[in-house]
Amino acid sequence: MRRLLIVGGLCAVVCLILSGDTLCDALADQGKLLALENAWNQAQLHHDAKAVEGLISDNFVYTDYDGTVMNKAEFLADLKDPAYRASLIANENVKVFPYQNVAIVIGTYHTKGTYKRQAFEHYGRFTDTWIFEKSIWRCVASHTNLIKK
Repeated sequence: MRRLLIVGGLCAVVCLILSGDTLCDALADQGKLLALENAWNQAQLHHDAKAVEGLISDNFVYTDYDGTVMNKAEFLADLKDPAYRASLIANENVKVFPYQNVAIVIGTYHTKGTYKRQAFEHYGRFTDTWIFEKSIWRCVASHTNLIKK
């Protein structure tokens, strides 16, 4: 807890010294985007298409590791598939690259579970593109790349 307060205080001092709302906003947005990525993982674990729907734009495009391309409706339908039962969805090595009203989030992922009663475990990389519109962050594109099964 004390360490968190020191880090938070340090960020506030840096923002005051630099007098840069842009830097402060970028730091805050990075935290928001990391939280959104984690919320997305939790929603996928629980087949919560309604929660994911709120995170992605109407013109969302998903490219899966096998080359499959899905739009928003197809992605949400796939998320509801009861044959897919993830027991683990976790991101690591996540980095946020902020731009004006856009952010690219990259990282590695680890998923584990069953699909059509067959066990699976995947390790891969992801790239998500987020746009800040109407005071909200929404993902417009997501791409995954399998490292190993």
